[in-house]
Amino acid sequence: MPAPEDRWDDASSAGLSSLDALVYRSNLLGSDRALANQGGGNTSSKGTAVDHAGNEQRVLWVKGSGTDLASITSGGFAVLRLDEIIPLRRREEMDDAAMVDFLRRCALDSDQPRPSIETLLHAFVAAPQVDHTHPDAIIALTCSPNGRDLAEETFGEEAVWLDYQRPGFDMSRRIAELLDANPSARAVLLEKHGLVTWGESGEESYRRTIEFVSRAASAIEKAGAGRFGLGGPKVAECGEQDAQVLLLASLPALRGALLADADSVLLEVDRSPEAVAFASSVRGPEVSQVGAPCPDHLINTKHKPLAVEFDPSSGGAAGLTDALRDGVAAYADWYRRYYESNVSDESRPFPMDPAGPRVVLIPGVGIVTSGTDATRARTARDLYHRAVAVEDAADAIGGFRSLTEPEAFAIEYWPLERYKLAQAPPTRELAGRIAVITGGASGIGRATARLLGHLGAHVVVADLNREGAEAVAEEIVGACGLRRAVAAHVDVTDEDAVAEMIGRTVLEYGGLDILVASAGLATSAPITETTLEEWELNYAVLARGYFLCAREAFRVLLKQDRGGSVVFVASKNALVAGANAAAYSSAKAASLHLARCLAEEGGPHGIRVNTVNPDAVIAGSGIWSSDWKAERATTYGVSEEDLPAFYRDRTRLGVNVYPEDVAEAIAFFAGPRSAKSTGNIINVDGGVPAAYPR
Repeated sequence: MPAPEDRWDDASSAGLSSLDALVYRSNLLGSDRALANQGGGNTSSKGTAVDHAGNEQRVLWVKGSGTDLASITSGGFAVLRLDEIIPLRRREEMDDAAMVDFLRRCALDSDQPRPSIETLLHAFVAAPQVDHTHPDAIIALTCSPNGRDLAEETFGEEAVWLDYQRPGFDMSRRIAELLDANPSARAVLLEKHGLVTWGESGEESYRRTIEFVSRAASAIEKAGAGRFGLGGPKVAECGEQDAQVLLLASLPALRGALLADADSVLLEVDRSPEAVAFASSVRGPEVSQVGAPCPDHLINTKHKPLAVEFDPSSGGAAGLTDALRDGVAAYADWYRRYYESNVSDESRPFPMDPAGPRVVLIPGVGIVTSGTDATRARTARDLYHRAVAVEDAADAIGGFRSLTEPEAFAIEYWPLERYKLAQAPPTRELAGRIAVITGGASGIGRATARLLGHLGAHVVVADLNREGAEAVAEEIVGACGLRRAVAAHVDVTDEDAVAEMIGRTVLEYGGLDILVASAGLATSAPITETTLEEWELNYAVLARGYFLCAREAFRVLLKQDRGGSVVFVASKNALVAGANAAAYSSAKAASLHLARCLAEEGGPHGIRVNTVNPDAVIAGSGIWSSDWKAERATTYGVSEEDLPAFYRDRTRLGVNVYPEDVAEAIAFFAGPRSAKSTGNIINVDGGVPAAYPR
């Protein structure tokens, strides 16, 4: 188990204010995930500040609940009147609700984050600087039956040990009592939880954390020599290509099984050497069932993962798919029993979480994690990386023991932990949905990608224009958050390229919910001047391309068995003959009728297929900037400059149509507002009477 790197830099920390120095120290600790879990751990600093009346007060700056040490800024800390908190040590008891209310009243500023659950710990430790972290080495030590003896051998009287207690008033008060009784102690080891260090300066507290974690890691390496690796491989690890074949075939089925009682599920595949080795080892899957090694893991990983029985050498994609579906069902049965066995008056107000696993171990392949969005799925992955390291180390020094089921449940459904979840923004209409949009680099496709991203979808922006697709995806990520969009380079006329695009979507997010077929082109010529090449190009993009994309989407949607939505972007010309546009108009008519055919096939499976017919979209479109504009102006006998007015004046509403207008109709068909509509058409053309559907 490697020792952490000491990254304190005197030049970077020199001259900082008390609060800025706390930010610097916190970021150092949080950026090393072997020291602090994502979103976990907390830090504090004691000092003085001036209140609203101009009076100087002794204060405690402490990390706000739900913030991440790696990225926290000064605004992420709560500021509390320390002299009002210290007398709480004299109390015999205090429940969580009273503690939270009391700390709220101690706030120096009304507009500040809610203080950490473990604020009293920081207040009751007398030192000016206090750090509480969840280092892998310390948790491995405190999660082993031999851990206490090894800790005494390693640290002697320099560290005191506290048997597991849920964070809160009682734990904080007990730590203070232990330190009173052991004045030479330099750290506290919290069983199945973590480490507390302190110092007169931020540098001293930080370096004490590094020191104790390094000593613990060294002791574990020595005590566990020759016993790491959880017994070595039981199942041979797949090569990358074989693993990809298995994942492409099974991830949609896994996602569909998880969606049986969840509103949104995104998946993250972990093929790291550590993940594959753990899932494939002799004892890894067995040890994983003992439970979670740290309270901070529970909200994102649950108490234990699903470990499927599978061997790639004897079971193919169908075998893995069956194992995953059966495994999810069995896990859900266990989780419901776990909930019913442990629910209490405190936790009963909170509904049971979806019963499926958040972490799935697949021997030979790796680990798959899930979350309500891609960021949470990745957080679960990162946290389970820590669990893998802890469980391997603890097993090597005598065995791994975790929180008991009642202890785990008391954290998982703890009102103070549920508060963190309640801070999430309201769920948007397409939250947790996965959408592929072809032609996404410009025009209608780009407007649709932006809108679906804003509505909560995870978006794959697919286009022949690689740079354009990447720019749109980057824009969506900047506006909507990390992992909310990726770009895919695709030629929709190429069968292999389309399969690769959909496969990329499955590997990136776990499946598919929405396909918007918007890739297009347009040519205009009298029939006598229409070349075979022009004819075939229109049909290749607008008919074959739509067919290929829909076919690959259907294959994924059927594996998921949770329905889905396919939206074709056709044209007013699909309904109304267009002069000098036989190739384009008939190809669009083909795509419209294909949608109707697919609505028939998809309906029994909950897959809806609908069509949006725009007309004369005059801005932001690749078609509009091509020769089409000049060709249509010639056809209608107007100048290119007058063509927008010509299009506007022929509509009953007297309006021009823009990409954003069409995107609204697509979003309607993509989402739940049209849940009972399939085989339908929405014209977004300003009202062209000849195109009224009949």
